Amino acid sequence: MDDVSTQAATDQPTIEQATMAGLARLAAERYPTEVAAKHLADGEWLDITYAELWDVVQALALGLVTLDVQVGDRVAILVNTRVEFMVVDLAASTVGAIVVPVYPTNSSDECEWVVGDSGAKVIICEDAAQVAKIDEVRSGLPALEHVLIIEGGADGAVPVADIAERGRSGGDASELDRRAAQVSGDDACLIIYTSGTTGRPKGVVLTNKGFAAGRRSAAEMGLFGSGDVIYLFLPLAHVFAQIIMTDGLEMGATIAFWGGDAAKIVPELGQVSPTVLPSVPRIFEKVYAMAMGLVPDGERERVEQAVQLGIKVRCADRMGEAVSDDERAAFEAADAAMFSLVRGIFGGRVKMAISGAAPIAPEILEFFYAAGVPVFEGWGMTETTAIGTLNLPDEFRFGTIGQPVAGADVRIAQDGEIEIGGEILMREYWNNPDATASTMTDDGYLRTGDLGSIDEDGYVSITGRKKDIIITAGGKNLTPANLEGDLRRSRFVSQAVMYGDRKPYPVALITLDAETVVPWADSNGLPTEIAELAEHEEMKSVIQAELDGANSRYAKVEQIKRFKILDHDFTVESGELTPSLKLKRNVVYDNYSDAFDDLYS
Repeated sequence: MDDVSTQAATDQPTIEQATMAGLARLAAERYPTEVAAKHLADGEWLDITYAELWDVVQALALGLVTLDVQVGDRVAILVNTRVEFMVVDLAASTVGAIVVPVYPTNSSDECEWVVGDSGAKVIICEDAAQVAKIDEVRSGLPALEHVLIIEGGADGAVPVADIAERGRSGGDASELDRRAAQVSGDDACLIIYTSGTTGRPKGVVLTNKGFAAGRRSAAEMGLFGSGDVIYLFLPLAHVFAQIIMTDGLEMGATIAFWGGDAAKIVPELGQVSPTVLPSVPRIFEKVYAMAMGLVPDGERERVEQAVQLGIKVRCADRMGEAVSDDERAAFEAADAAMFSLVRGIFGGRVKMAISGAAPIAPEILEFFYAAGVPVFEGWGMTETTAIGTLNLPDEFRFGTIGQPVAGADVRIAQDGEIEIGGEILMREYWNNPDATASTMTDDGYLRTGDLGSIDEDGYVSITGRKKDIIITAGGKNLTPANLEGDLRRSRFVSQAVMYGDRKPYPVALITLDAETVVPWADSNGLPTEIAELAEHEEMKSVIQAELDGANSRYAKVEQIKRFKILDHDFTVESGELTPSLKLKRNVVYDNYSDAFDDLYS
């Protein structure tokens, strides 16, 4: 085994030259003693340096060689977000294989599609429960030769630790050099199967060149670097988490992997005190709703004024400009009373949070900026290696998705659709040339499906999804995401789904946020079972008041006229949300067609 900590890094490739096959080793040569990862073990946070990470990655990579994994073979990973995912992911990349993440929430049938369609030779499972899914459909996976397991044991599955020991005891490190030399920028390194809202997921083929472009953008934008701690709870089966992980390796940052329990995210944030927090909007929406729910009715305007003052003071501080003594004193009072508490929820050190995968209300972004937890909205797709546009600490505009990242070109088509070009784009959809052709323009731009605009300063705004537009019986075009987002700002609402295509007016299904609603109901002497609350008149009155407030921001024809509260929430497991918590609108429309019809009776 090579001791990278003693090697000079004088002949290192540039970002553009480095492929995923060489990234783990390159990071170890650059940052041998820096902490690459933090993870929980028996209640304690353990550190792994970049040199230590390469040691285990190299051993497992050489072990995979003994399984006859060749350059270009597919290695599937059926594992939750944890440090072991990063190890097996990097090991597969190091041997020149193409990584195929599989969502751990997938059913056995869904696993069969991803593993079978990709033609994976090896699958690495987290535990016996995941192995059981593969066993159930193994007869339909003729290309699958090896099943490995990370934790525990299962019949027919070989422990990952045993494969790593094979590599450690008898592997030839020069074989990895030979393989890395075979991998080019145009070669595939990752196939991500889009969770999709309809039909079978499509395999998005992402390249080494695309990931290099993403790492270059992160470096040029100065998103983070050595010494930064990134708290990662997003699924590594999603491209957003994948690009965060590789950017962290490129820049020498520390990735703190969550412990796996969503209920413990806030305590863990306090323990690791991250400086960077990539997230979906829901975590920020919930904290915002909780904070605003504690504000008495008569104090709401005062809080809004404090937020505007906070934005003014923080922007002035950033620009080196002065504010009046009275403004400074008022800001410090608001900071002590409220803003400092918000920072504490996130560990007190967050310098940049990135919100992606779904839209977030500008008011929420303003609140967190004033509080000193700057949340910057970005936009990307699986097909764009997760990146496309991003607001930055020194260049941001609330209500937009930011400016195009370095190397990306964004334009608006004649019908208002956002199109994007650049090296970040996918190579193709795996085994699906027709879908590839329909998604790409003749001059090589990707049709994103999002509708939007670009202002005079280059900031991009999304106004809706082409497929989500509702056209009422009166011919009015409505964008459901806007009003739905306003409803989700309520501390009582978990999800809202607007409906009304070819109908006289819009209606909605509402689900309750159990974490907020149950304690509220208990303190008000109401039933604490969600099913009972959904039918309770007082609960309906509360939701009606929230809806009235949201409706007031829209023209009468756009307002939701009637609603129904469901007795349960939407979940990933039910198929109504994607693993990145995006709503599968068509699935909800199909599953609740009777409920929607009843709202028009």
